[in-house]
Formats: sequence, structure tokens, C-alpha cells
Amino acid sequence: MSGNDRPELRAYRELEILVRHLGEELATFRRRAIAAEAQLKDSGGAPGQAAKGVGKSAAVSERLPELEHENEALAARLKSAEDRVRQMIDRVRFLRQQLQLDTTAKAARS
Repeated sequence: MSGNDRPELRAYRELEILVRHLGEELATFRRRAIAAEAQLKDSGGAPGQAAKGVGKSAAVSERLPELEHENEALAARLKSAEDRVRQMIDRVRFLRQQLQLDTTAKAARS
């Protein structure tokens, strides 16, 4: 660039370069979007599944029995905890009734 260039011409050239780079970047994004859509279409799944890959589904299939067993164990622990809570509620109810009876009996004697 020479020192004699007018400022508007210099700005126009900069703008032209920026627009060219923007066009190239847009083309790159367009190619990536088309490739992602094609991959999604090929996988036949939801948007998140295509990015995860096929290997993940095999790992999930292998871990499924382990998770089911863990779920059964947790369900058994939950059932046991529910039973203990019911027993404690029954005990508290019984003790409250005993306290009320005792209070009533003392009030009647007074």
C-alpha cells in the first residue's frame, strides 16, 4: 500500500478482506452442519446420540446388568428402611398413647 491511498479505498480493501474471510468461515460452518446432519441421519437417533458414537452403546449394554442388580439392591434397602420407619412410627404412637394415659390418670388422681 502506498501512502497516497485514500482512506476510503483503504477501508474498502479491509472490508473486502473481512467479507472474504467471513464467507470462508461461513462455508466452513455450513460444511460442518451438513456433515453433522448426515451423521445424525445415518445414526437414526436423537441429536445427542450421533456425537456419542457407537462404542458407547456397547459399553452401556455391558453395564446394564450391573445397573439392574444395583437397582434391585437399592430397592431392597429402601423397602427395609420403609419397614423400620413404620416400626418407629408405631413405637412413637404407642409411647404417646401411654404418656397421654399416664397424664390422664395423674390428673384424675389430683
